[in-house]
Amino acid sequence: MSNVKCRILYVDDHEDSSVMLQLVLSQSDYEVQAAQSIEQALKMAAQENFDLYVVDKRLPDGSGLKLVEQLKVLTPLVPIIVYTGDAYEIHREQALTAGADAYVSKPDIDGLIETVHKFLSQSECAAAG
Repeated sequence: MSNVKCRILYVDDHEDSSVMLQLVLSQSDYEVQAAQSIEQALKMAAQENFDLYVVDKRLPDGSGLKLVEQLKVLTPLVPIIVYTGDAYEIHREQALTAGADAYVSKPDIDGLIETVHKFLSQSECAAAG
């Protein structure tokens, strides 16, 4: 029996957030890779299979919402969670309109972990194939 880990791409330009999320989610037996920019995230998404994307709204080379739109074209079946400090309803609506499957406001790490579990518990992980 293989020990397959679900693969998550976390896109955030704050290295401390990336490290923290990698540590927390790896305890749930997820493999987390990090990208710090739209360009880096798109390159990784094109070259590797991921089971879930977690995207910050504010990135150094543009809007995370544009990245959401591009990821939906590149890998339409992979769910996307926008995880950002923007906490107003209008921001949630914008993220969902861009194609995000869920929206969690920082610093709600428990809400993020719960949302990650919700999506990945329903899927066959890409690493299994």
